[in-house]
Amino acid sequence: MSPSHGDTDPRQISDGTATRRRAGPLDGLRVVELAGIGPAPFAAMLLGDLGADVVRVDRPEASPVGIAAAHDLTNRNKRSVLVDLKAPDGPGTVLSLAARADVLIEGYRPGVAERLGVGPRECRAVNPALVYGRMTGWGQDGPLAPRAGHDIGYIALTGALGMIGAADGPPVVPANLLGDYAGGSLYLVVGLLAALLHARLTGQGQVVDAAIVDGTTHLTAALRSLLAAGAWRDRRGSNLLDGACPYYTVYETGDGQYMAVGALEARFYGEFVHLLGLSTDDLPDRHDTRQWPELRALFAERFKAADRAEWTTVFDGTDACVAPVLSLGEAARHPHLSVRGSLTEAHGTVQPGVAPRFSDTPGSLRLPPALPGAHAAEVARDWQVPALAVPQARSAAAGRGH
Repeated sequence: MSPSHGDTDPRQISDGTATRRRAGPLDGLRVVELAGIGPAPFAAMLLGDLGADVVRVDRPEASPVGIAAAHDLTNRNKRSVLVDLKAPDGPGTVLSLAARADVLIEGYRPGVAERLGVGPRECRAVNPALVYGRMTGWGQDGPLAPRAGHDIGYIALTGALGMIGAADGPPVVPANLLGDYAGGSLYLVVGLLAALLHARLTGQGQVVDAAIVDGTTHLTAALRSLLAAGAWRDRRGSNLLDGACPYYTVYETGDGQYMAVGALEARFYGEFVHLLGLSTDDLPDRHDTRQWPELRALFAERFKAADRAEWTTVFDGTDACVAPVLSLGEAARHPHLSVRGSLTEAHGTVQPGVAPRFSDTPGSLRLPPALPGAHAAEVARDWQVPALAVPQARSAAAGRGH
């Protein structure tokens, strides 16, 4: 994959200095992010990808993420300032930013922002139109609200984790994609944009309570519809879309790799069976779930007869709905993702491109700040918050400990 540079390329990546940014659909929107980890920074990154001016308020202490600031992709398209919220002047500096912002995002436990003096009441007092986004796992209220947690626990209680995996094995953990980022970050962004529209119409901002348990539960709506209709069994590894179906699952190939099969519709299924070297006339009825084990065994035997590369060639360019299961590194070399710029390489780092795409305001990507607080002087100037220039002197020392 070749780097995507040049001012005419909508997938452009720059260092934020020598290369002119291309406007995204959120150009002109000002966002304050109180530094944290997980879904809140990802949500702020997405707003930055779409053109918003995101100022991340970093803390003087080292980041708990454990990776160098310059390599944290969730901080791309952001500018960084350093503010010690525990210092006497810290909350006031953040409130000065909030007064000039459209959105503020925080991912603390309930009550922490209030104790620091930067909660919704304080921020909206200086800016009634501010949209205040709160990202948590359990939400702002409820019995578990004050408790610590992680993605795996949030999705466990929603029933989502229990649906993933084979019937005769434990639930399979889907990294932290399902809870943190799908049920968390994306729902926060949707909520922020909806509240922004309301604020533009009424002049009044509001608080957006985005909880991972709420978003993940919301994602199960279609499956709960099937459950209510009697078309879904409330146990994993038993349904059409959970890996139990022999034509919607994964198969091991002769070299120990895997192919993903999604041949649900009749004509796609027919093409899949044909390319597999079998005939539908000789196979068990695919609609009879009692015959699924026999059908799966036949398909598994065929896939074992060749390696993944061979099967990829067989199914390439067809409508059989079969694809190789790639690793993150292999995905970066796939021609389709490369042509679309779904993944882009710059300065030795492979990273996702902007999504979704926009015809007239494609936006561009800037690399993460090399050091926390790297943009204090320019943000102080652009946002007219002189106090931000004061901690600039501490940014280099803080960055060395990062």
